[in-house]
Amino acid sequence: MSNLSYANGGNGAWQTFLAQVDRVAPYLSEDLADYVDTLKRPKRALIVDVPIIMDDGSIQHFEGYRVQHNLSRGPGKGGIRYHPDVELNEVMALAAWMTIKTAVLNLPFGGAKGGVRVDPRKLSARELERLTRRFTSEIAHIIGPQKDIPAPDVGTNPNVMGWMMDTYSSGQGYTVTGVVTGKPVHLGGSLGRVKATGRGVYITGCQVAEKLSLNIENAKVSIQGFGNVGSEAANLFYLSNAKIVCIQDHTGTIFNASGIELNALHAYIEQHQGVDGFEGAERIDNEAFWDVETDIIIPAALEGQITVERAHRLKAKMILEGANGPTYPEADDILNERGIMIVPDVICNAGGVTVSYFEWVQDMASYFWSEAEINDRLDKLMVQAVEDVWACAHDNGCTLRTAAYILACERILKARKERGIFPG
Repeated sequence: MSNLSYANGGNGAWQTFLAQVDRVAPYLSEDLADYVDTLKRPKRALIVDVPIIMDDGSIQHFEGYRVQHNLSRGPGKGGIRYHPDVELNEVMALAAWMTIKTAVLNLPFGGAKGGVRVDPRKLSARELERLTRRFTSEIAHIIGPQKDIPAPDVGTNPNVMGWMMDTYSSGQGYTVTGVVTGKPVHLGGSLGRVKATGRGVYITGCQVAEKLSLNIENAKVSIQGFGNVGSEAANLFYLSNAKIVCIQDHTGTIFNASGIELNALHAYIEQHQGVDGFEGAERIDNEAFWDVETDIIIPAALEGQITVERAHRLKAKMILEGANGPTYPEADDILNERGIMIVPDVICNAGGVTVSYFEWVQDMASYFWSEAEINDRLDKLMVQAVEDVWACAHDNGCTLRTAAYILACERILKARKERGIFPG
């Protein structure tokens, strides 16, 4: 298993979420205490068999999942992940983090997530399409623009969303653009969606850096994961004259104390599909990524990356969680004791779901905004979320993560309480 895989698997991710809920419970108002366990149980979890005919004529079976964690504030929202390590506990955790994330941003959604245990790189384009269409048909009865709206995640992309939309629409007898977000723009997708998560990482990072009196110009930045999120965050920090000193992806880790020239790196990746071998930096051991002296570190790969052992070694002033759940609770404690500021995933990487919300709204109205309008709306919502969380942390004397959970859980549990339980 590569360095960008899970430290303790998906079960560790679910346990991390449960620990986060336990930590926030004492801060919640007394009238919501009876409802806290709502957050510890997914509303609905579906496991499906996904058989497909391979190009050689053989039949292979893959296991798929769709989990709806909480729908108290609106339809489910969350990505579809294709990865060989996908399993139920991981999908449950990712759905739960989406519940928190949409509530922190005050979007009218609940949390959901899905996935198929498969290595998409080992499938042909036709096999990938068959897999997607079969999976969509298996979960079609629980998704929909007012039920649950999937989106891209690790191992999926706009093309996959297009196949999902078409398959669902075929069953309805008409085109339903709002059933998924992250689609190609010409199929009802939104401008700015691909770059939104990385942009959100940058915006929240700049907001918190300003509060810490950390100058972005000439700040040293290290990034784990160089897909849509990591690469866009890198581009924006680079344009702000920060130094990108270390990058790790699935092919290896590269380091240049003077700063990596990103334009040359992007050209190299176009040809070689990874950072390994890039001549503008030296190759270092994957584990050495966590020892690099840096101002800002951005884990933008998979969950479970910052362990207790790595938390002791990190040399950074601020962590921007571009990935979901990259830091274990025990590691959280160590980082906080060491004075390393963590901008938690539930606000830091929420740019993607925010623009997904914009896409959904545009699909419902069949009226589309310019990319400048999208970015302006995104920036305002992200800045407001940081301000809200920062104020909550100050008022309660807690970390930004706990503050984000206080705000989110209050909103979710108030909705649950006011809707009531039927039948009583």
